[in-house]
Amino acid sequence: MLNALEVFTTVVVGLMVGVEFSVAFVINRILDALPEDSGQLGRAHGGRMLGAVMPVWYITSLVLVAIWAIAGRHHQGTALVVTAGALLLLSVIMSILLLVPINNQGKTWTPNNRPADWKQQMNRWDRLHYVRVAIIIAAFALLATALA
Repeated sequence: MLNALEVFTTVVVGLMVGVEFSVAFVINRILDALPEDSGQLGRAHGGRMLGAVMPVWYITSLVLVAIWAIAGRHHQGTALVVTAGALLLLSVIMSILLLVPINNQGKTWTPNNRPADWKQQMNRWDRLHYVRVAIIIAAFALLATALA
């Protein structure tokens, strides 16, 4: 049973990493290259859509890692799982304090109501998101290593 939990948790976290990596290095680059207001409208829509899904995914991932750490506390690799959990917790805290406030504003913007510095705010979100992606990649790598 523990093995199934370990594999399931690693897959859930890995898929989350894939989505966030894609947002950072594919989707937002595509949106930024679109003409006129299309990119900003796409980011607003993405903020609404992913803003509804990702909090559940992050918390679920963190809970699964915590269950793995508790259930496997006497097994080899527990320190890796606990460290991965700490990194996921850091990513959640970072999200709540830094990224969500920007996203909550950006998802309501239209070409008619966006602030003059909207591009700077999106660039700040991107930079913070790169850091978050690095953190969750590290967490995923630790989980994958703990499976070995």
